[in-house]
Amino acid sequence: MTLDKAVLVFAGAVVLLSVLLSRFVHPLWILLAVFAGLNMIQAAFTGFCPAAMAFRKLGVKSGVAFR
Repeated sequence: MTLDKAVLVFAGAVVLLSVLLSRFVHPLWILLAVFAGLNMIQAAFTGFCPAAMAFRKLGVKSGVAFR
């Protein structure tokens, strides 16, 4: 799995987890999905992605988007 795919899988999992938590635990968990969405938007413009940095340190090989 490349770094790009790992970041996308992680972001999708965070959004889905947030939706589930907001439905079954407390509605304010939806703010986690908002944070994830805003982070994806800023990463698209700046190329800075903390999740990509973390996955890189874990040894995931580089993809095209995050170098």
